[in-house]
Amino acid sequence: MTLEGTNTYVVGENPAYVIDPGPADESHLEAVRAAAEDRGGIAGVLLTHSHADHSAAVPMLNSPLLFGEVGAGDETSGESGAERGSAGLAVAVDPRRVGPFEVLPTPGHATDHVCFLLGKVALCGDLVLGHGSSFVPPDGGSLAAYLDSLERLRAADLELLCPGHGPLIEDPAAKIDEYLEHRLMRERRLLAALEEGERSRARLLRRVWDDVPEELRPAAAVVMQAHLEKLEAEGRLPQGISD
Repeated sequence: MTLEGTNTYVVGENPAYVIDPGPADESHLEAVRAAAEDRGGIAGVLLTHSHADHSAAVPMLNSPLLFGEVGAGDETSGESGAERGSAGLAVAVDPRRVGPFEVLPTPGHATDHVCFLLGKVALCGDLVLGHGSSFVPPDGGSLAAYLDSLERLRAADLELLCPGHGPLIEDPAAKIDEYLEHRLMRERRLLAALEEGERSRARLLRRVWDDVPEELRPAAAVVMQAHLEKLEAEGRLPQGISD
């Protein structure tokens, strides 16, 4: 679910900021510490969200956590993210800025997800990935929030996205449009199947996510639930959906 692993970014100098130090992997942290040392040390750590593959290494860095919260789970464990105001959550005095970064709330992949903007560059966590699509779990509105977050990021008129997984994205608008169309395409296909009378979750999954490999079908079923919840919240889900 994490492609090649989690991308950690060391930004600025004298001192630098560490964005998403990643899982509790000592060899990875050695590289982070070395990069930060070359830039004058670590001013603090910022987290795009609390999933463990982004946050678990925070205690091992022995540096102040300036924004975010360390989590124990991830999207595959049913954790949707830390709630704002929960104990142990580090939030800047001005929640719109931390250090040199503008903080852009972008819930959807996780309830506590944010992007950090620096000029025309966004460190976008798991909102947009270098390749593939982001996992959006159902939590009573996460897909609608996710689509809103994509629109919000697109409106920032960026020149570079630095994702939490995968390569850098040099055409942010095109990638975000691709992400929006991907979700809306699934919704159109799901609505078409429902309008034709299909009510079985298993058959809906096979029909609408027919391009998904068998080993990824359980994850696709979770994503489908997020779509169904969105339709229900909008009053567009017919009755009688069965297992």
